[in-house]
Amino acid sequence: MENCILIYDDDREILAVSKLILEHHNYQVETRACCKQIIEDIKLVKPAIIFMDLSISQMEGEDAIKLIKNNVGSRQIPVILFSAFDNIKEICIKANANGYLRKPFTIMELIDIIKQNIPGGVLLFYFLSKQFSQH
Repeated sequence: MENCILIYDDDREILAVSKLILEHHNYQVETRACCKQIIEDIKLVKPAIIFMDLSISQMEGEDAIKLIKNNVGSRQIPVILFSAFDNIKEICIKANANGYLRKPFTIMELIDIIKQNIPGGVLLFYFLSKQFSQH
């Protein structure tokens, strides 16, 4: 799926709100409440970017990122770690994530990190923002 975003979080409200916001910005979004079958999920969804909660049931986000980055078929996919933990930056570096987003985050912070990590994300967002500003 082109420009598909895969979000892992065990907080169903965060999944629902994130999906609603990103779909409003014309992204396809798939959500998962656990990452037990993460490699299979990635093969099925083919995401352009993955958001991973640090504290998620059945497997910690840090361990899930290591699985992603050690898998030949998924290591090139940007993974953004998100959490309310104060040391998220250090964990991001340790886990080899491509970036982090501290909870709570704003809509613009969410969109900005996508634009920075999806090839063509900046152009897509620019095109969409021009469309909305003309109406």
